[in-house]
Amino acid sequence: MKKQVVRRKIAIDDKDVFYIFQKVIKEEFGNVGASKFTARHFSNKTIFVQTESSNWASELWLNKKKIVEKINKELGENIISGIKVNT
Repeated sequence: MKKQVVRRKIAIDDKDVFYIFQKVIKEEFGNVGASKFTARHFSNKTIFVQTESSNWASELWLNKKKIVEKINKELGENIISGIKVNT
């Protein structure tokens, strides 16, 4: 008789997404860069981020595909599809 593996889906909330976002941002931009971004809201698979300046907004926009991929890898599934940036 084969043993059946049951996988449970873990509920992921805003705090989990924001924590992983900050971790990935720190890996990409270091401590200084991480202090320039604040995740404000998570809705419809999109993270809404406030940046300190338009320069940092551009950096995030240029790297958003890689950042989304890293966040989803950390979360273990495709939770995030995009990042919206405000300055």
